Amino acid sequence: MRFFLTGLRPALAGLGVLIGALSWATAAQALGALPDPKTLPARVELHALPSLTLSDADFLTGQAAAGQAVTVGAELRLANVPGRQPAVVLVHGSSGMGANGEMWMRDLNAMGVATLAIDGFTGRGITTTGANQAQLGRLNLALDAYKALDVLARHPRIDPQRVVLMGFSRGGQATLFASLKRFHETWNRSGIRYLGYIPFYPDCMTQYQGDLQLDAPVRIQHGLADDYNPAAPCKAYVDRLQKAGQDVQISLYEGAHHGFDSPLAPQPAVPAKGSQTVRACSIREEAPGRLVNQATGQVFSYQDACVQRDPQVGHDPAATERARVAVTQTLQTWFKLPAP
Repeated sequence: MRFFLTGLRPALAGLGVLIGALSWATAAQALGALPDPKTLPARVELHALPSLTLSDADFLTGQAAAGQAVTVGAELRLANVPGRQPAVVLVHGSSGMGANGEMWMRDLNAMGVATLAIDGFTGRGITTTGANQAQLGRLNLALDAYKALDVLARHPRIDPQRVVLMGFSRGGQATLFASLKRFHETWNRSGIRYLGYIPFYPDCMTQYQGDLQLDAPVRIQHGLADDYNPAAPCKAYVDRLQKAGQDVQISLYEGAHHGFDSPLAPQPAVPAKGSQTVRACSIREEAPGRLVNQATGQVFSYQDACVQRDPQVGHDPAATERARVAVTQTLQTWFKLPAP
């Protein structure tokens, strides 16, 4: 019996090693492949951005004293490259920071570009605005984007002459209109400016005074199947801007719905139950700070009959890949980066 146990011990030990190896392999398979090191940040910093919560009227008329002071958060990811690096500021949509932001941050870091992702909701006590857009004036996220420049202007690892703004849905709207020379001159006190603007599927149903004067180039990314923020009004706005001699382009993706670049969005698209859309509205700033529903002649409200609900959202892998190529090419040109 003693001999049997003695001979069995090495076999049991070997079996234990085999079981351990199999367990490790199974766990590794469950976790998936390790991410490409190029997509990982060399350093992550969390920054507090002093900002304001303002009504649209106060933003449009430059009434900073009427705003409520607020601190919003921002995550800076520095790419693993030497010296000062270019940066992209990211502005989320009505659901807050999400999966598409993570995808873009990894893509950008892999290009040698830093990212500063702004969380414009948590500091304001908001989780989502989808079902109640009146919770926050539509231009507050544009103000946050200007405040982000205060951080990047003095950061020792950022090239302040190479900073771009990119946003999605509500953040795309903020990005689109942060490009206006009028708003830049009213609110940007950083001493630097954005080199360009890349709005994804913004709401283009509002015409602001001075909206034909851009401060820097704009490259819109939009889905032709979007019934949340339809592409057609954005195309019409681009046409007006181009006729005014502005540097603006729009990339339109056939069959792509709202949120097409979000890997976690449904596929195929489904209704975003309860979410508000102004797709049937026509809003104009008739006088400074006065946004009027053109159908009624009255100040616009999210209680107006033109405000509808249940627009569709959905991921589109093909449109996402085309947009990734378009954004990469745009940033290579603006930042003067080498081709990958």
